[in-house]
Amino acid sequence: MIIALVLNNKYNTMFKTQNIDALKNNPEKLDKFVRTESCGDISYLLRKLGKLSLDFDQSPLLHLLKKDNDNVRYLAVKNLAKLSNPSLIGTYKELLKSDPSARVRRESVSAIGRLRRKESIPILLGLLDDYDPEVVLQAIRGLLVFKKDNVVKDELKKLSDHPNEIIRVVIDKEFNHNHNDLKHEKTNHTQSPDFMKNVIVQGDVSEIIKYVPDESIHLTFTSPPYYNARDYSIYQSYEAYLKFLEEVFKEVYRVTKEGRFFILNTSPIIIPRVSRQHSSKRYPIPYDVHPLLIKMGWEFIDDIIWLKPESSVKNRNAGFLQHRKPLAYKPNPCTESVMVYRKKTDKLIDWNIRQYDWGIVNKSRVNDEYETSNIWKIDPVFDKTHSAVFPLELCNRVIKFYSYVGDLVFDPFAGSGTFGKSALNLNRYFFLTETKSEYIERTNENIKQKTLSEYYKTPTFLDLETFISNTKRK
Repeated sequence: MIIALVLNNKYNTMFKTQNIDALKNNPEKLDKFVRTESCGDISYLLRKLGKLSLDFDQSPLLHLLKKDNDNVRYLAVKNLAKLSNPSLIGTYKELLKSDPSARVRRESVSAIGRLRRKESIPILLGLLDDYDPEVVLQAIRGLLVFKKDNVVKDELKKLSDHPNEIIRVVIDKEFNHNHNDLKHEKTNHTQSPDFMKNVIVQGDVSEIIKYVPDESIHLTFTSPPYYNARDYSIYQSYEAYLKFLEEVFKEVYRVTKEGRFFILNTSPIIIPRVSRQHSSKRYPIPYDVHPLLIKMGWEFIDDIIWLKPESSVKNRNAGFLQHRKPLAYKPNPCTESVMVYRKKTDKLIDWNIRQYDWGIVNKSRVNDEYETSNIWKIDPVFDKTHSAVFPLELCNRVIKFYSYVGDLVFDPFAGSGTFGKSALNLNRYFFLTETKSEYIERTNENIKQKTLSEYYKTPTFLDLETFISNTKRK
């Protein structure tokens, strides 16, 4: 197997360096190659053809459109599109009508759109009701070149209530938003209220957050109390628990700046059985919270898995280890979800980045080694006061990856304040809320250290009444 791979790599290198240009410049050799070689070799050639001259002989590529191999036909269309030849419109139209491959059909409509010719308009308009949303999106892309044409504009606007959510977003952005050049636009995006910087408020977050100004937070990272698993998180029902989280996270959405991130750490929770005659109950918290977040406007970005050593978690496997009876298997829960959401906006991430001065961007770069996968192997931390604390390393990663120096970061369920400690270390400001006095005291111990950073501000501990008073004086 290894010998075969080595020979294949050696062949591909030789093929690339010696034969591709010769085949491109010799129609007869290219035609013979596509008629005699394997689909694998043909696909390799098509991926490496590169730029094609306007006088390139297209007949070998047209021959490939008859191949049974979907990938070969797709790559053939992709290369034909490089020729920008209007005479191929009929060929693309026929592929859209008869080719069974979704990729071939999508590439064919893309090829028509890239021609930017008025005679393509009727074809593209006819594809707006295609069964494949990707074909519709490619047709839209081609038609947007002509959106000043009243017929085109009217037909595109009809898609505002299309069943596909991505199509609706594209149409909304194109016709319902101001398209001034945002490249150099500067806003108060980097600013945050001074009265909230390095502030810890003791009280119910659902009350405190009502007094936080709109769009004042750059990043929120939190792990909400687990349903009826600790003394500080007792709820009448699971429905009431989810309702509480929904109300808090709606407010988090309001106070988050445009296009910025909300990172949520949760995991399923087990409620022990009442007696041996009953079974325990497992609640899938991250999966039940997710649709609530999407409904209120958060856009799902990534799912990160926090992986803990198996020796550090509760053993659920002991019984099965002894009896090995199917149906009774219970794996040890070594993971937690770190779900990444972004506040909905029609602006790209680049817009958020451009709001910062170059010096801040440079200071905030992640220059050291970092985890490239979505599996974060981090040991849990055990605290003398709080039984479910954030590891400092987890907070450090979130802050480094999802905020800039000088940003205001928020943890609505702050616990012992590890997130605030991380923020201080990384030259961000924090805003924390917490209900329990012993956790507030532990937070005070955690964030005592002073720094020489220009962003350092002495932490302030407030009650709800004082915080409300400060908001009125801002």
